[in-house]
Amino acid sequence: MNDMNQIEIKISNEEIDYEEAVLFMESKVRDIGENHSKELLWFLSHNHIFTQGTSASDDEILNSDVIEVLKTNRGGKTTYHGPGQRIVYFMLNLNNKKKDIRKFISVIENSVIDFLKNYNVEARAFKDRVGIWVIKNNKMTFDKEKKISAIGLRVKKWITYHGMSFNINPDLKYYNSIHSCGLKEYTNTSLNELGIKIDQKEFDEGFKKIFLNKLKTI
Repeated sequence: MNDMNQIEIKISNEEIDYEEAVLFMESKVRDIGENHSKELLWFLSHNHIFTQGTSASDDEILNSDVIEVLKTNRGGKTTYHGPGQRIVYFMLNLNNKKKDIRKFISVIENSVIDFLKNYNVEARAFKDRVGIWVIKNNKMTFDKEKKISAIGLRVKKWITYHGMSFNINPDLKYYNSIHSCGLKEYTNTSLNELGIKIDQKEFDEGFKKIFLNKLKTI
């Protein structure tokens, strides 16, 4: 197993163009595979965009006139990215760990769940629905769980890229124009909607610590 100190941490405070981010990740994955670069954990945000993964369908877009729609090579279906949402991209070499994608996804899921526990938010993952779903916090309980974090990965020669999104305080109205992750009957939430005020630095530091500790288990 690689020393966790060998994982580079990249923090971007400005909004990064989605297509530019994908090009960066693809280049980084090649370099990692050729042992020319360290693994990377990248925290960033995107400008407004709907992205459609490899299993998305056109009927998941309810209104294509709102913002740009882009088909991408990550796994998963349709989601929204924009200001107030934090993205974490994982460029990690599973050749140095267990070659188990499901286990790696569980590390991401459990890291988000444990991060939310710090704010008295109860959340969980479901086998039939990708992502992290909020059940309740100390201020409210939902009749039906709401999604706060989406996950969509791609793996090339056991090197991961793309990753997850987490809603801190985005404008949730944009989700009204899509079936988020292909699910018609569920809605999305954010820390802000839950009455929790944090900035992206607090998320970055908190999630990074939890995730790197859990990564040691695979």
